Amino acid sequence: MLKQVIVVEGKSDIQRIAQAVEADCIATEGFTLRKGVIDMIRVAYEKRGIIILTDPDTAGERIRRVLTKKFPNAQRDEAFANDDIGIEQASPESIRKALSTLHVESLESSNEFSMVDLVRHGLSGRPDSAARRAVIGAKLGIGYGNGKQFLYRLNHYGITRDAYEEAVNSLK
Repeated sequence: MLKQVIVVEGKSDIQRIAQAVEADCIATEGFTLRKGVIDMIRVAYEKRGIIILTDPDTAGERIRRVLTKKFPNAQRDEAFANDDIGIEQASPESIRKALSTLHVESLESSNEFSMVDLVRHGLSGRPDSAARRAVIGAKLGIGYGNGKQFLYRLNHYGITRDAYEEAVNSLK
């Protein structure tokens, strides 16, 4: 699994990336770049680093330019951008080749947290669990997610048990 999160334009791109490498992806859902999407990208950028992998068309270039300005240390795959095809049309081999030109790191996922932790601390299984996850996610800098997404982020974004416990205790 790649440590960095790959930022792509859409869900079809995510599916194509999944055929090539094991990586987390965020779809920009077009070039409007909603605040929620920017917030998710910011968390990934700060916690794991990002790779901007957009199509070599006008929309892709605009997204790449805006994100590069907001996240100057993000890696960009300029080589792929010059191949003149979209991510969803690229072969898995082309994607792997493009990523091989970048400095990518592997991520060791943690199994520090389980669904038991979420239930024990009221982050799953209660009527107010979503609100509680939103508060804790903001405190930990991992954003809001449903129970499964939240658990995944706890285990993949380098959250320590101490930081988690401190955030949970702040709710009381």
